[in-house]
Parts: sequence; structure tokens; C-alpha cells
Amino acid sequence: MGYSSYDPGMQGRSAWNAGKTVGTKRPLTQKQIWAIRFFLDREGRLRDRALFDLAIDSKLRGCDLVKLKIGDVVAGADVRTRAVVVQQKTGRPVQFELTSDVRSSLSAWLERRGGTVADYVFPSRIDHSNHMGTRQYARLVDEWVTAIGLRPAEYGTHSLRRTKAAMIYRATGNVRAIQILLGHTKIENTVRYLGVEVEDALLLAERTEV
Repeated sequence: MGYSSYDPGMQGRSAWNAGKTVGTKRPLTQKQIWAIRFFLDREGRLRDRALFDLAIDSKLRGCDLVKLKIGDVVAGADVRTRAVVVQQKTGRPVQFELTSDVRSSLSAWLERRGGTVADYVFPSRIDHSNHMGTRQYARLVDEWVTAIGLRPAEYGTHSLRRTKAAMIYRATGNVRAIQILLGHTKIENTVRYLGVEVEDALLLAERTEV
């Protein structure tokens, strides 16, 4: 239910976002990506390296990322080069690529993890038959960015979702392609997500044939 601003109980209460940075989280740079990878490799954290790499490549929301099953990313004995999942938020399928570095880290983790195609790629630390929670994923991201000297208030799980999309946009200016990759239903959502001007985005999209 929540409180009304007219309720006596609200008197003296701080706003929920007081002292917090709200709004769009920053994407990572190439240098920051490799710094986090170096940290995770140095610490021998196979799971976290695979989770980080997959988050960057897949561009999935945290709720979809943590629910991936082994069968979603593996075909036979090999990690797929492309995968498709149905998004929880929109109910629409989205396809993503798995590059060689990501396939390598995923393969190393899955070899250690074991399991069947019906098991989750990243199991819960409490119940191994269930998937990792989004809060645990968010805590891990906070830990990774802190380890390389970044402020957790400015980065989060959406930073990983935005990172590759922002890189592709800077390289191509193709908003329509980013819309497809992120699984957005409207191009305006993609424009807001990238933080570009609507008119510029639409002009770029109109010039780009898909």
C-alpha cells in the first residue's frame, strides 16, 4: 500500500532515494571490462567470470540472465554461438550472440558446474535446484565494480546490459539494430536507454535499411 504524504507516519521520513544516484546506470568501457575480467581471473572465480561475460554479450535483463538454463546456451557438447530466450518483461523472444571469449569462460564454468540441460547455468547458493536470485546478481556486480575502483552508485546490472549496446551504437549509429538486440518493443525505449536525442535517433534509423 505505502504511505500518503499526508499521513502522520510520513513526518520526518527521508525520501527512499535520498543520497542515492537514480536514473540510468553508466555502461562500462572496454578498459573497465578487461579490468573486471582480470580481477575475476586472478581470484579464480570461474562462475563470476562466466556470469559477467554472458551478461555483457547477451544484453539480457538480470531477471532473464539468472534464469538461463544449460540447454539455452549449450548444443550437444559445445556452447552455442547464438541463443534465443523469451523475455520475462515482454514475453517476446530475443536472440543474442556468444563470442569466442564468452564461449570459453562459459565452457570452463559448465565443466566445473556439471548438471544437465534442464539445470540452471547459475544455481542459487541456497537451493542448487533453483537459479541465482537477482539480488545476489546485483550484489556481485557491486563487488566487481568496487574491485576496480568504480562507485557502485553509478553502476549496476543495467550497466552490463547497456555496455555492448552502447558500443555498437557508437560504432554504427544504428538504433534499429540496438532495438532488436535489446528486445525493446518501441524504438523510443531504445532511444531513452541509449540516452540519445529522439530526432537524431529517428534520422539515423530512417537512413538504415535492415
